[in-house]
Amino acid sequence: MENAKRKSGFVTLIGRPNVGKSTLMNHLIGQKIAITSNKPQTTRNRIQTVYTSRQGQIVFLDTPGIHRAKNKLGEYMVAVAEQTLKDVDAVLWLVEPGEFIGKGEQHIAEVLKTVRVPVILIVNKIDMVAKEELPARIEAYRKLYPFADVIPVCALRGLHMEEVIQAIFRVLPYGPMFYDEDTITDQPQRQIAAELIREKALRCLEEEIPHGIAVAIDQMRERPDGSVMDIHATIICEKDSHKGIIIGKGGAMLRRIGTQARIEIEKMLEMKVNLQLFVKVKKDWRDSDFLIKNFGYDKKEI
Repeated sequence: MENAKRKSGFVTLIGRPNVGKSTLMNHLIGQKIAITSNKPQTTRNRIQTVYTSRQGQIVFLDTPGIHRAKNKLGEYMVAVAEQTLKDVDAVLWLVEPGEFIGKGEQHIAEVLKTVRVPVILIVNKIDMVAKEELPARIEAYRKLYPFADVIPVCALRGLHMEEVIQAIFRVLPYGPMFYDEDTITDQPQRQIAAELIREKALRCLEEEIPHGIAVAIDQMRERPDGSVMDIHATIICEKDSHKGIIIGKGGAMLRRIGTQARIEIEKMLEMKVNLQLFVKVKKDWRDSDFLIKNFGYDKKEI
């Protein structure tokens, strides 16, 4: 009887890189799980988070942006995003309210035509356009696809999040919850810690470096008295010149990345963290099947 009253289902967030998918998801569930930065392709894996209320449960899948792949890591990321569309009950497509709908958006619209579930259009970054211009820009997207709903939002400021939640519940089926009420994510703490380190590196480093880095957690161990979590992690880059930039003069950049990451990891774990960072060069790792699998991007797990 309880299941007849509650709705539950899986919802994926798709869109071009850097359109605000992770920021939106973090706001919807009220907690930071997915990392964010102003660099494209920040999200590499499918990240699962859970929103639970009296109405039911929404399991969000935040995917890498759909883009033209330039290497094996890129191919993996696009495969993750497109596979996720086959496994869900609804799709949130995030776009920016631009005047021109480019090839990237048109490609996504074509991909969505193969989908058999409701698609909700989320027009993000509405603070970037004048209010009177918004209806015309939304209308341009309506001509691309028969959306179940269209909602303008500003994910960065958390505007209109409740409208998004209600729109999702309107299209989800009735049924049992998939997770306990207190579950927020299926991501292991080690993976979130690695991603938080990568986020800080993305934010601190120059444009040409971030795409070529990965983070491996070598050790994550709580001290016997429970006072501190010791974490040893390695930042992997593709070039010797990048290693020098990541470390910085006198180790200053590495310390900056480590300090910012430690603060975030301490918030997540709710305990003190001793974070030790190292840097290694693995040339062209993004084109090595073995290495991208080693760093957590395994095609078999898509």
